[in-house]
Amino acid sequence: MADELVSGLLKETDLRVVLVTTSELARRARELHRSETASALLVAEGLTAGALLAALQKSDSRVNLQLECDGPLRGLFVDADTTGVLRGYAKNPLVSHLGSEGTYHWRPALGNKGFLSVLRDLGGGEYYRSAVELEAFDLAKDLERYFSISDQLPTRVYLTVLPAASNGATEPLGTVAGLFLQPLPDGDQAAFRELGDRFARDFEPTVKAHAGQGTTALLKALVSQPDLEVMSRYPVSFTCSCSKDRVKRALVSMGREELEDILAKEGKAEADCHFCTSHYVVTRDEIREILAEMIQASS
Repeated sequence: MADELVSGLLKETDLRVVLVTTSELARRARELHRSETASALLVAEGLTAGALLAALQKSDSRVNLQLECDGPLRGLFVDADTTGVLRGYAKNPLVSHLGSEGTYHWRPALGNKGFLSVLRDLGGGEYYRSAVELEAFDLAKDLERYFSISDQLPTRVYLTVLPAASNGATEPLGTVAGLFLQPLPDGDQAAFRELGDRFARDFEPTVKAHAGQGTTALLKALVSQPDLEVMSRYPVSFTCSCSKDRVKRALVSMGREELEDILAKEGKAEADCHFCTSHYVVTRDEIREILAEMIQASS
C-alpha cells in the first residue's frame, strides 16, 4: 500500500491522533544511501517521526528533526513539510550492528551521549529550535521527553519497523509506521493515559495485522471509538528539492571574487546533495556565464 498520513480527532475526549506509514519512502532512502541495517532502520524511524512532526505544523511550513550522537552513526537529519514531502540522511550510512532488544538495542549505533533537536517554521521568517539530551536512546521515548520539556505537552509516540519476507529473504524495512497521540487543551487526561497505554500494548501487533489494508483502515483498527473523525489524509514520499539551478544560485551568493577564484583554480564547481546523493557539476563555461550575468547586473 502507498505511504500515507492520516490525522484524526476523538471528539468526545478531545484527543488528537496522527498515524503515518512510511515503508516505501524508508526503502527509497536506504536505496539512495546504500545504507546498512542499523543506519537504514534509524533513518526510517527518523523520517517517520519527521512526517508526524510536520503534521502538527501550520500549513505551508517545514520542520527539521536532528539527532547528534557520539556513536558510529554520528547523527541523522530529516526535513519534512506539511504536504508530505520528506527527505533525510544518516551521517554514517554504513552502521550495521544493533544490540539485543530492549534498553541497549540502539546503543551500538548511537553510543552514550547525544541530543535531539527540532527546528520549527513559525511562518513570517521566524523559526523556533529546542533540544533535549538523549536519555532513553530510543527515538520514540526521547521524542516524548522532548514534547514534555519543550512544549509542556504530554505526548505518546510510537514507532515501529517490522521485517517481512520478500523473495525468500527477509526485508528489514517490511512495514514502517508511526503514531502520535496528544490531548488538545481541554482533552480528557484520563482517556489520554488509557488510550496511550493501550497503544503501547497493541500498536505493533495491530500494524502487523492491518497495515496492508491501508493507513485509514489501520487507524480505525487502532482506534475503535465511534467518535473518531478523520480530519485530513495525504500521501507521503521521499522527495528532494535539490537541482543544478539551486547549485548555481549558491555560487552566485558566494560573490564574484570567490567565483573567479574557483574558475582560476578549479575550472569547475562540484556539489553533492546530502539528502538524495545527487552529484552536480557546474562547468567552466557555465561559471563564465554566471560571472557575465553578475557583471552585467552590477553595471
